[in-house]
Amino acid sequence: MEGSGKTPVFDHAEHQHIRYNPLRDTWVLVSAHRMKRPWKGQVEKPPEENIPRHDPLNPLCPGATRVNGEVNPEYDSTFVFDNDFPALQPDSPEPGVSDHPLFQVRAATGVCKVMCFHPWSDITLPLMQISEIKNVIEKWMELIWELGEKYPWVQIFENKGSMMGCSNPHPHCQVWASNFLPNEPSLADRCQRDYYKKNGVPMLLDYANQESQRKVRMVVENEDWIVVVPYWATWPFQTLLLPRRHVLRLTDLTGKEKESLASIMKRLLTKYDNLFEIAFPYSMGWHGAPTGIHLKEDMNHWQLHAHYYPPLLRSATIRKFMVGYEMLAQEQRDLTPEQAAERLRNLSEEHYAMKKQEKET
Repeated sequence: MEGSGKTPVFDHAEHQHIRYNPLRDTWVLVSAHRMKRPWKGQVEKPPEENIPRHDPLNPLCPGATRVNGEVNPEYDSTFVFDNDFPALQPDSPEPGVSDHPLFQVRAATGVCKVMCFHPWSDITLPLMQISEIKNVIEKWMELIWELGEKYPWVQIFENKGSMMGCSNPHPHCQVWASNFLPNEPSLADRCQRDYYKKNGVPMLLDYANQESQRKVRMVVENEDWIVVVPYWATWPFQTLLLPRRHVLRLTDLTGKEKESLASIMKRLLTKYDNLFEIAFPYSMGWHGAPTGIHLKEDMNHWQLHAHYYPPLLRSATIRKFMVGYEMLAQEQRDLTPEQAAERLRNLSEEHYAMKKQEKET
């Protein structure tokens, strides 16, 4: 007690502290007591729910005409096409030699693709059948094979919800392949390589084994995969999806692992939606061993994993902002990873929309 002269016992749920992120070689400030503060800041608009199943004017729908005049096929599963507004293109002139070390420039080439998950606009991954999610995974694998032959990095990512900058509600992701290793995977490569040299085991394989034993940050698990709120999480309900065995890339998955991956993705994303009973916004993406010229290199320090970064904090309308201290000093979070994991873990795996339908019928 205050004034008693006794040193207070540390409680990670009450006392601020910093945690190390070994994947980025950075620290995050955890300030759980800040969840008690009143909120008078920005309130977001909840995601739109009444989305038409098919809109002939939506460029991602089957049979629709895109801005370049091309007409989409009447697809009934996944559909991949070249992005009509690509950030990377296959050809670009060399910029020449930099005249000063402070003004370096290099050529950037690549391809950008859009991949639709399903022909319906009013469905998302947690509402899809496991077989349909498996089709998505298999298409991801095909794209890694195809683009990874040439390009050293193939980034699969999904921005879900307008809060994450998604301009179209139709279920889809993007795939960008580049002739360079981007900043985040380059940093992850260095950190995993250093850990492997020091400890003789892939960092994230070791981490998955540790979290499987400790359980406190576990959200869902099955025989082949685990999902945890990582010990070093920055975003309130951030999760990390990891295989239990050593896997370098998506293309290395067995048939059984594809099936169990589809299952655990559906379970996780159902819990996300159930948290605030909305189509939960997030940015997610896969990281695996680099491809292209790196395919012949020893990449055993790598472990396949997927990151999920959702912005919501207190409710469907209150988000976490990465501003001020986070931009100028270091990352900070309020809710502890253990508290976030417990909330997600205790949620139903039956989607709230399905429960509503059952009540109405």
